[in-house]
Amino acid sequence: MAQVKNITIVLKPKVTSEFESILPNLASWLHRRKKTVFFLSKEKERLTKLFKGDLKNINFVEEKNLHDNTDLIITMGGDGTLIGVSRNVKKSSPPIFGVNMGHLGFITEFSKVEFFDQLEETLRGNYKLTTLSLYQVEVFKKGKVIFKGNFLNDLVINNNQISRMLTLSVESEGEHIYNLSGDGLIISSPIGSTAYSLAAGGPIINPKVNAITMTPICAHSLTHRPLVIPDNTSVTIKAAKPDEMIKLTLDGQQAFVISSQETVRVTKKKSLNVRLIKNTDRTYFRTLKEKFTHGMRDTK
Repeated sequence: MAQVKNITIVLKPKVTSEFESILPNLASWLHRRKKTVFFLSKEKERLTKLFKGDLKNINFVEEKNLHDNTDLIITMGGDGTLIGVSRNVKKSSPPIFGVNMGHLGFITEFSKVEFFDQLEETLRGNYKLTTLSLYQVEVFKKGKVIFKGNFLNDLVINNNQISRMLTLSVESEGEHIYNLSGDGLIISSPIGSTAYSLAAGGPIINPKVNAITMTPICAHSLTHRPLVIPDNTSVTIKAAKPDEMIKLTLDGQQAFVISSQETVRVTKKKSLNVRLIKNTDRTYFRTLKEKFTHGMRDTK
């Protein structure tokens, strides 16, 4: 990463109280280090409240230009905030410094109480990167692409009608795998294997493993189990029965409805990766243990 001059901060949506003290301090801290600070233009009203109307050292950028002309992106929220930024990265996108404003995050590397020291080191050029893969979803109708989207964590395919079973025909590289009857199917990346896929009975996949997981949701057959396949293969899904409306949900944030005449194809984006600033004090298995221990405490 070249010398960091321009920094764009992306905030968790619809939250103000969490940022009342930390955000003005962060902006002032960066300004003292002669950094130019940007926020998304849509945040102007919220920032006016947080900065009590004093926006003289604050700049704004349109969301469509988020990944342009900036040297570092800081996300402040949780895994969802970071994922939302990651899904639209470009080849020229800068690294992302993820700050978790709540409980322990799995992808966000830094907590709100410790990140200033780590950010100082990052601005000095002392950092390591973690690279995560993006996956592409294409929807075809009569051979033409009518929708394209990306996911970092997972793609969920289920019935667009409430509490209705559906049947999906699933193929990989032209070979039929099964007709899956049930509530749906989760196609998960390794980093997303600890999310919805795990809750549905899928395995935990180390992010260094080049694989994707297909996890049935409440399958109506004992023989349909989670399946791990190489991530250099494509997966094709379509309705096995006519007149079914299917909903695609990407990372729990973007939804698209298709008909039984349309086909979904999932592939890994080989030339496009998400680059995250790594917290050298955290390891994968330590985070895994802390996350699930924390989850058990929350249920007591």
